[in-house]
Amino acid sequence: MTRSNRPNFGAFFFFAAAFAVGAYFTFAAVQGDYGLFRRVEIAAEADALRADLDGLNAEIARMENLTHRLSDDYLDLDLLDQQARSVLGMLRADEIVIR
Repeated sequence: MTRSNRPNFGAFFFFAAAFAVGAYFTFAAVQGDYGLFRRVEIAAEADALRADLDGLNAEIARMENLTHRLSDDYLDLDLLDQQARSVLGMLRADEIVIR
């Protein structure tokens, strides 16, 4: 039996299709909606949101402290004086304003 010298295009198309499918799934695993890059973006966004949450919790704690210091149970006269001066814009007679 003799072999023909015809190129085998069936095997070429099979391997080309397999390569294309592999390349597509590799691209989707890296760049897709659930890929590695998106995962890194989500992790960075989560870190930024945690930092914002920590800042907001600190601000809430500061406001709760100020509110407690002006409550009926505990009255900080220095803070009350500072707030009254700030809101009313008043000064004592012995004070000098520097702008």
